[in-house]
Amino acid sequence: MGLFYSFFIRFYAEIIRIAALFNPKAKSWIAGRKNFFEKLEQENFQDKNIHWFHCASLGEFDMALPLMQRVKQNDPSIFVLVSFFSPSGMEHYHKRENFVDLAIYLPIDTKANAQKFMQFFQPKVAYFVKYEFWANYIFEAKNAGVKVFSICTLLRENHRFFKWYGAFFRKTLKSIDFFYTQNETTSRLLQSIGLNNVLTIGDLRFDRVIENSQKVQRNERIEEFLNTEKAILFGSTWPQDEKIIAAYIAAQPKKKFILAPHSINEQHLASIEKLIPCVRYTAEEKNTCNVLLLNTIGHLSSAYNYGEIAYVGGGFSGKLHNILEPAVFGLPVIFGPKFERFPEASAFIEEGIGFSINNIESMQSTIHAIEENLANLAEKTKRFVAKNQGAADAIYNDIKARFNY
Repeated sequence: MGLFYSFFIRFYAEIIRIAALFNPKAKSWIAGRKNFFEKLEQENFQDKNIHWFHCASLGEFDMALPLMQRVKQNDPSIFVLVSFFSPSGMEHYHKRENFVDLAIYLPIDTKANAQKFMQFFQPKVAYFVKYEFWANYIFEAKNAGVKVFSICTLLRENHRFFKWYGAFFRKTLKSIDFFYTQNETTSRLLQSIGLNNVLTIGDLRFDRVIENSQKVQRNERIEEFLNTEKAILFGSTWPQDEKIIAAYIAAQPKKKFILAPHSINEQHLASIEKLIPCVRYTAEEKNTCNVLLLNTIGHLSSAYNYGEIAYVGGGFSGKLHNILEPAVFGLPVIFGPKFERFPEASAFIEEGIGFSINNIESMQSTIHAIEENLANLAEKTKRFVAKNQGAADAIYNDIKARFNY
């Protein structure tokens, strides 16, 4: 299986090379890894106390940020190295307040690359976020005496680790020193294959959104648009979401809405404007309609502070966006039907603060039901977020106590 894995990794890299001829994201993926070690050869990392965080993309980076902060604040001598698999992380991580000393693309997971990586950086500790488990890097880290932790681990029964053919992948997991999981389901799955070095901690993003909410600043443009009213927010929307949203907005001329699409390229913005009469956030004209279109990056998380109900996009494609960002402000959250891969969505539904819809009729009835009980749901949502904070401190303190790091 190890030979098959190596073949697959190389084959995958070749597919990306071909895709790079016409796909900008694939082109960035290749360019970022080109002459990787040569670009850094003038740097001396051997005398640094390196803690290495590996994140697939920006979402995983956001998860790891609270722990990076604890690590750096408690020992400023630590050099925080972050590697990304995806361009979405590498190209946007700097927009967050962060504690990164060096961010890099992770070279493809071959044994040679992994060995050279360990020799080059000599990390003391490695943190793999969520379900990032690159076999050669984990094996070589262990060979080099690196402590390897999996944080915010999230696994499902259909993952390859739990299949009849999964012996090689289980070997990868068994090389990890400790797992700090998001939920009990993941902990039980790991225990089912003989891994008891597990602690259920929760989702680090609760710490992240709470910290962000405490830094929110006034937004005069939004305040002018709302004129002391509260809005229904539609965040990180995709075209499938927007068709339903358009129908709902058309039937609610007296309410105010803020719409923040997932993509703000001109083509997508123009398509929204054909569906929904709206005014752009950056437009000179002001309150000409009841929908404010956020055609900017970085304003959505603070815009939730001006809302009373949130709809979060991506739930019609299985790519649900962050529902914790509105919840930290007490907004009950609505999303599409494909949320199985997101345990926080199931937890919200179980708690009675999250609601799944699949058409305009269910959106209308759901929003109406929420409005009937809005004050109670807002308070319930805030309590749920508050009781789930503290994962970063819990992980940091456990690692210090258990491993003396």
